[in-house]
Amino acid sequence: MKIRKAKISDIKQIHKFVNDFAKKEEMLPRSLNDLYESLRDIYIYEDRGKIKGVCSLHIMWEDLAEIRSLAVSKESQGRGIGRSLLNACIKEARALGIKRVFALTYQPDFFRKAGFNDVDKSKLPQKIWGDCLRCPKFPECDEDAVIMEI
Repeated sequence: MKIRKAKISDIKQIHKFVNDFAKKEEMLPRSLNDLYESLRDIYIYEDRGKIKGVCSLHIMWEDLAEIRSLAVSKESQGRGIGRSLLNACIKEARALGIKRVFALTYQPDFFRKAGFNDVDKSKLPQKIWGDCLRCPKFPECDEDAVIMEI
């Protein structure tokens, strides 16, 4: 059991993992192309060769990064895996000199317990004008925005 950066050979398993959550409307889907392009952003929690959790740190701007696609398999939830993945991303953000980390989420309480605060989406213009315009849910986004100063 360990947290590590994803490798090319993990992408198809990550794709299935993330999109299984998306089918249940627990997160937004990710394409294979997007996952390959963002490979260096992705952390996985692996147990005996199987992915049990994923999380990404995506740099948005000089002082801003996004936590994306944080998910833990149902059977592995409640064991601190999600928090460990989140902490790995925050640690990397801190090492890179990033000052703020945010997430758009259907699970805001998880992030609040980790020290994030609610934020109005309009305070995240890099996200809105960069990614959100391409989202099928725009402008009727039903995710909550949370942010942490680090």
